[in-house]
Amino acid sequence: MQSATLKPSKPVMAADDERASLEDIDRLLESRWTDRPALIGDDGTRIALPPSLFRVLREAVHALAEGAAVTIVPIDKELTTQQAANILNVSRPYLIRLLERGEIPYHTVGRHRRIRFGDVLAYRQKRYERRKEAIRRMIEASEESGDYT
Repeated sequence: MQSATLKPSKPVMAADDERASLEDIDRLLESRWTDRPALIGDDGTRIALPPSLFRVLREAVHALAEGAAVTIVPIDKELTTQQAANILNVSRPYLIRLLERGEIPYHTVGRHRRIRFGDVLAYRQKRYERRKEAIRRMIEASEESGDYT
């Protein structure tokens, strides 16, 4: 699979006066479509949106409508340890321990560690799943002991 090289972009955040329009667009994008969504140019030219672009647009509009900042990052972008720690909401020393234990793949460039954005997301998802399972087990144990109502 070939990946495009994107210029680093600054996060985009919607202005307060755009929120109502974004909420309308969000509802429209979430509705059922009988035809493929399309862009229509000034001259009436209609170009159907590929499903992948439509998914990105839907996610971006939803996030902007909720007041979140949005940026597009290629999955294979290499991050510094500080950037990865920020994404995971952990300290940089803790991230270094995760790397050294082999929990997240990385490579070195000179003396510096670099982590693929996709690997950071995969670790975050795995961590989420482990937490969800731990909570499920705690609820189950509490129900069995009669403490959970």
